[in-house]
Amino acid sequence: MSDHTQESPLTEPLMVADHLALDLLNTEAGVGAARVDFWQSGNDVLRWLERCGVDSGLVADQAAKDALLVEARELRAIGRELVELRKQGRRGDPGRLNRYLAAMQSAPLLEWGDDGPLLARQRPTPSPQQALGLVAESLADLLARGQFDYVRQCEHPDCVLWFYDRTKSHRRRWCSMALCGNRHKAAEFRRRKLSA
Repeated sequence: MSDHTQESPLTEPLMVADHLALDLLNTEAGVGAARVDFWQSGNDVLRWLERCGVDSGLVADQAAKDALLVEARELRAIGRELVELRKQGRRGDPGRLNRYLAAMQSAPLLEWGDDGPLLARQRPTPSPQQALGLVAESLADLLARGQFDYVRQCEHPDCVLWFYDRTKSHRRRWCSMALCGNRHKAAEFRRRKLSA
């Protein structure tokens, strides 16, 4: 991803993964010295959760924001480890992820609508723990039910972003055609032009 940051430094993680769990991994990008952690504060995590449509409730306390940053980074590290192991066909330890899933307590709730009774789930008031629990649930769902043939990393050598290939042909190669795909095309064009 080094070319991306040289052209115009990214201030927010790219939302290109087409899966919440993989967008979680993409909050840290780049390689070597060009590595970027988009989460430098609890506010960064809150902004990312909001972009993902995950309600974290109102978090005004700085200590709670600092704790959220630590917990979110830990969840991301757990997610990266488990996804990489699953991609390699190896077994991971779900214990640390299960700690986040425990925050997802809910209760069945029977509601009566115009079309009759409906069974729904009622969750506690939104909080950072609930928000990270939702992200962890997305990660657990990907690990348990995802088709890992379609979980891929961008093929550009300078990019480490993940994505879930939902294209009809399942031939997606790039995190973003507009970014890495175009960089690849431009490099191929220059290579052909030099060899001609």
